[in-house]
Order: sequence, then structure tokens, then C-alpha cells
Amino acid sequence: MPQFLSLKSLVAIGALTVSLLSAPGPAPAAEEGAAIPDFSSHDMAWVFGTGDFVAIPGEPGPTRNDPAHAYVSNNDFRATGKQPTFRVADLTNPNIKPWAKETMKRENDKALSGGMPFSARASCLPMGVPAFIQNVVEPIHFMQTPKEVIMIFSGDAQVRHIYLDVPHSADVKPTWYGESVGHYEGDTLVVDTIGLNDKTFIDNYRTPHSDKLHVIERYRMIDGGKALQVTFRVEDPDTFYQPWSAIAKLRRVQMPMHEEACAENNKNVFDYKIPVAEKPDF
Repeated sequence: MPQFLSLKSLVAIGALTVSLLSAPGPAPAAEEGAAIPDFSSHDMAWVFGTGDFVAIPGEPGPTRNDPAHAYVSNNDFRATGKQPTFRVADLTNPNIKPWAKETMKRENDKALSGGMPFSARASCLPMGVPAFIQNVVEPIHFMQTPKEVIMIFSGDAQVRHIYLDVPHSADVKPTWYGESVGHYEGDTLVVDTIGLNDKTFIDNYRTPHSDKLHVIERYRMIDGGKALQVTFRVEDPDTFYQPWSAIAKLRRVQMPMHEEACAENNKNVFDYKIPVAEKPDF
């Protein structure tokens, strides 16, 4: 199980933030005359919203919603008054192997029977990759230095580290966010992630994966810098018959990063198994 943030940890993150913000800016791009993208200036941050990953035409794609069970988001509820629902995965996707479909069916059955299907955000657990970019409501902040890009989800200060212009380690031990290495290709940040454990889901449809998961993401600003497009490729021979690709789009917001402890003062109305401290830190 992950180690959750104590008050001491949050103070440490605050100190790290000050240190990184005072570090030198991103180094020039390798391509002559090209400036690397700036994802972070002036309290710039990025919010995914409530949508799904978008399939790329002509390629195997991500899990979709079961057309027999329409998904109604909270935004749909506010606009139409329809009762919100949980996502129900379409199990007819021919690219998903049987063991994974069994896991997804179990989660579907929870949703359809009135139960609470698993949600990493509601449970204060790490999202993993590529699901990290599907974090909702609270934005993702970037910190860029010549040697590293740090992505922080401000909802509960979950952190991804992307180490620039270095190879993967020879022996990567599986962790919640794995090992990410990256480089810039002109206006695009390319991130290669391996070493992910099998405790997370790929998406909000609760698509599982094995520890052989390999994800390559390409981050690029579009629409005049008002949106961040992430095109990514997923490879996992234990879970999918073929690699597949998709696109996620995040919108820009101007918002400073604040500290939040996911479990602090939460009421356990539903049995999400949110961790509760048994004794004070000090």
C-alpha cells in the first residue's frame, strides 16, 4: 500500500516547490532554433474535465462506455436533471484479454447493482499511468528544469517525475508511477514510462493491466496554448492483444498550486476505505 501524506510531508513538498520554482528554466531544445514548450508559467495548470480518452481512427482504441448503459456525468445532471451514473465498460472490445474482462465485469456488476465501483481519486490512491492525466476537477501543475519535469496533481499532491535525456535504469522495480524518462522534440515533450505495478487501472472504466505495461506519451500545447493535447500509446502483451493509442485533451487554467491532504476530515459515508490516522503526527 502507498504511504500517504502527513502534515510533515506536505511541508516538505512546499519546500520542494519553492526550490524548484527558483531553479533555472528549461534548457534550449535540441532542434536548432526551436523553443521547448512552457507548460508552467504564470500559475498555468491543466484540467482534464470529465470526458474519456479519444480513439485514433484506424488504430485499436481505449475502453468505451457500454451503449446499453448510458453514462450521465455530474455536469450532465446539472444541465438536464438526469440521475448521474457510473461508467460501465463495453466488454465487447476485441483487444482486451479474457482475464482483464473478468475484472471489468466485476466492476460493471458493482455499478449496475447500485454499488460503488472502485475510484482511485475517491480512495486517495495513486492513479498510475496513463490514468494520471484523467484526474478530474483539480488541475495538474508542471515544474520544468533542465534535468527533470515534475507533474503534480493538486488534488492531493500526487507527483510524477520525468527525468530528461537519460536512459531507463537497468533494473526497474515496479511502483505506482513507474520510471519515466523523457526528452523534447521541438514543441513536444515525449515521456516513456515502464516499471509500473499492477495495482492501478488504465482509465475511469477500470481497465486493468499487468506489470509489463509500457506507456509513451507526447505532450503538446494546441489552440494557441489554451489546451494541452496528450497523445499516448499503451503496450501490455499480458492484457491487450495489440498495442493501442488514444488522445487526451486538457484545458488551461490560471491557478496557483495549493496543498490538500486527501484523507483529511473526510467522512466515510461510503466504504471507500479512506485511510484515517490512528494518532497525531506530533
